[in-house]
Amino acid sequence: MPAAEVAVASGVPEQVLVEKFALRGKHIAATDEHVSDMSVRVCEALLAEAGVDPASIDVVMYFGSMWKDYAVWQAAPWIAHRIGAMNAYAVEYDNVSCGTPVALRLAKDMLVAEPELRNVLLVGACRESYLLDYDNVRARFMFNFGDGATAGLLVKDGERNELLGSHGLTDGSLSLQVKVARGGSVHMDDGYPFLDVADPAAMKEQLDGSSLRNFVRAADGALARSGLTRRDVSFLCALHMKRSMHVALCEALAPKSSTTRDT
Repeated sequence: MPAAEVAVASGVPEQVLVEKFALRGKHIAATDEHVSDMSVRVCEALLAEAGVDPASIDVVMYFGSMWKDYAVWQAAPWIAHRIGAMNAYAVEYDNVSCGTPVALRLAKDMLVAEPELRNVLLVGACRESYLLDYDNVRARFMFNFGDGATAGLLVKDGERNELLGSHGLTDGSLSLQVKVARGGSVHMDDGYPFLDVADPAAMKEQLDGSSLRNFVRAADGALARSGLTRRDVSFLCALHMKRSMHVALCEALAPKSSTTRDT
C-alpha cells in the first residue's frame, strides 16, 4: 500500500506521510492471510535457510499480535503443528511494539534455566492494518501500521551471534489509551471495532515528557547488563516511532564525541 494510497484514504498529505511518518509504503496481508499463516511461512523459510529439522525444535514461542485468527485462542500450538515441530512445547507471549526484545529475554531465560533445552524458535506476526480506520484522526499516528512476520532461532551455545542483556521499563498508566474496545469482556458485542486512542492530547503530553528519557534509560540499562557502553554500538534498531523521535533517539544515544547523520 503506497503512501499515496494512504494519503487518499486518510486525508493526510503524502508529503507529510513520507517526511514525518517516514512512510513510503507498507505491506498488507491478503484478506485470507492470518497471523498463523504468515508465521508458518516465515518459520519454514528460516528453518530451510538454517538447515534445521523442525522435529529438533524444543520450544516454539509466538510473540506477535494479540489480534489473531480467533479471539480466544493460542496461535503457537497451531504454528508448531503446521511446521512439523512435533517435539516442541508451544508457548505464547502476545505483544506488538515491544514483543521482540521481551521474547528474546524470555527465551534466553528458558535456555539458561532449563539444561535440557537446546533451542527456542521465536515467531511473531502482525495484521494490524485491518484494524485501522483512516477516518479516525485520533489513530493517525498508527496509519503506518502494516502486516508481516518475523522469526528467529535461539540455540544454546551457538556459534553465530551471542544474545546479550536486556532492560525494560513499563508505564502502566497509559495501558488503556490504545485499544480495540470490542471483543473483550468489557464490550463483547458493542464498542468501536478498530484501534482507537482514548485521549490523544493527554497521551501526547505524557509521552512527550517521558518517552525519550525512558528509551535512553532502557538502552543504557541493556548496555550495562551486557558490560558495554554506547561507544561499542554500531547498529541501532528502534521500534515503531515517528521519524522525529527516531532522530532524537539517535542524537540522545550518540557518544558526546560522535556526530549523527539524518538518514
